[in-house]
Amino acid sequence: MVVHRGVLEPDGMPEVRHLHCERSELQGHRAELDAFAAEAVIDCRALTRRDAEMALEVLPDVERWIVISSVDVYRAFGALNDDAETDPVPLDEESPLRPERYPYRGKMPGMDDYDKLDVEDVYLPRGATALRLPMVYGEHDYQRREEFLLRRLRAGRKKIPFGGGTWLTCRVYVRDVARAIRLVLRQHPAGEAMNICEDRSYSMRMWSRMVLEAAESDAELVRVADEALPEDLKFTGTVTQHIAASARKARSLLGWTPSDPVETLRTTVRWHLEHPPEDDAADFSADDRALASV
Repeated sequence: MVVHRGVLEPDGMPEVRHLHCERSELQGHRAELDAFAAEAVIDCRALTRRDAEMALEVLPDVERWIVISSVDVYRAFGALNDDAETDPVPLDEESPLRPERYPYRGKMPGMDDYDKLDVEDVYLPRGATALRLPMVYGEHDYQRREEFLLRRLRAGRKKIPFGGGTWLTCRVYVRDVARAIRLVLRQHPAGEAMNICEDRSYSMRMWSRMVLEAAESDAELVRVADEALPEDLKFTGTVTQHIAASARKARSLLGWTPSDPVETLRTTVRWHLEHPPEDDAADFSADDRALASV
């Protein structure tokens, strides 16, 4: 059974039961959930402490839980938000966690109570497995991780302003996350938190070149000063704290391995080029100003 709001339903999904409701309405569907008698639950959308508590209250008899968490639980991520540097990389499960909670409070609408640390605090004592994810890319990605380049390629731009591109950040392909979840369901490492990420962290410049190659583009990344970068390219400039991580624990406990990122990125880029967003932005005046500054 897939429990969701019914907003996103990609084509080609397997035939399964669907329950459409908001998380806040789960209690009203208790009879239907009890009748389904789930053996395991994968919580993909617990963003707050209350989100986690609500799921456990509605399904109190389920013993096997998997919750999707994030590498933003680490102290390094807090440093990234503060333009500081606190930790070496790669980050593993022994790396320090954020001492401060609620990283988006007052910064992002509707995210005041977001914190995966709160979510893990609720789930892990109940024997859940928490999978800490970095940037997830792949087909159907609503965040469109490669769009900062692809929108320029669709518009035929041959020169793209770019910063130093030295920032290291880890990523993972969406289907590799699914494989990790299947392995957890089979093995059930209760109460464990583990990173699920690719073995190698590419710099932002190298990753961007890989995107261009996957798109079969000859566009050029033109180095400009950080202060000249368009807003959606700021992260290609100077970023102090790297967010590379290690999945050694998942390899050891689960036998999980990531796919070849060259192949998965090619699949991802091809899909997103064929499925442009409806609001494909076409104003490149900031790019022109940045390129003129060189």
